Formats: sequence, structure tokens, C-alpha cells
Amino acid sequence: MDIIYNIFGQGKDLTMFQMSARAVVIYLITLILIRISGRRTFGKKSAFDTTIVIILGSVMSRAVVGASAFVPTVACCLVFVLLHRGIAWLRIYSKFVTRLTQGAPKILYRNGKIHRENLRVGLMTYDDLKADVRRKANQSDLKDVKEIHLESTGEISVIK
Repeated sequence: MDIIYNIFGQGKDLTMFQMSARAVVIYLITLILIRISGRRTFGKKSAFDTTIVIILGSVMSRAVVGASAFVPTVACCLVFVLLHRGIAWLRIYSKFVTRLTQGAPKILYRNGKIHRENLRVGLMTYDDLKADVRRKANQSDLKDVKEIHLESTGEISVIK
């Protein structure tokens, strides 16, 4: 047991070597946790998925620097990942859970009409909308655009 304490240290007074050893182990554990969490964690870029990434980074760092006990910290992160995976699974079968965790897309523009209330809901200005249309659809104005949607990820989709 002394060899483990020598390698990984104990408490907050860690050497550079001990913190580095912890970092390697936490990195490997986090990779496993991300795999358990599922591919969508990094693929969808929604608030629901970004939340687990932020939580894991925040909580796992505590184990690296010795601010929290190692095993309980890893166990806590496993609970977060399993919760995320469980909610993601529920979303497959429940529109209510999907709306609760993801929200719904909003129509910003349709058939020549700007939906200003949805712009406000998305915290966007008209200039933001035009800039996004230039980036996404290579259009300098809205005359050739049929619809613009604000997706639940915060990105816009343009239908010409």
C-alpha cells in the first residue's frame, strides 16, 4: 500500500510526479467514462451533451489535484455518466424528455417573414441572422431563402 501512496500521493500536498501519475490515470478513466456516455456526447453539441463534458472536466480535475478523494470522485463521475446515458435513452422513447433536455427548434424566417419573437427567444439580432445566412448559405440577402430555423443546438439551418 505504501507504493501506491508514493506514486499517487494523498491529500493536497502532491509532488509533480504524483499529480502527473494521477493525471494519467484520470485521463484513462475519463476516456472509459466518455465511451460509456456514448458517441452523442461529442457529436451532437447540444446543451444536454455539453453539460456532461463540463461536469466530468470539473469533477475529475479535483482528483488530479487532490482536492477530493480519488475513488469517490471517480464514482461520482460514473454516476453522472450513467445518468446522462439513462436520460439519453429515455429521450429515444419520450418526446417530453427530449423537449425538457433539448428544447425545440424555432422558425426564424419563413416565406419572406421574419419571426422576431423567435429571434428574441434565441437572443439573436437581425444582423446575427443575416451573418449566419451569409456563412451557412452563401447568400447576401434573404430573397432566395425559403426558411431559416434555429436548431436546439443553437445553430441555424437555412433552406433555399
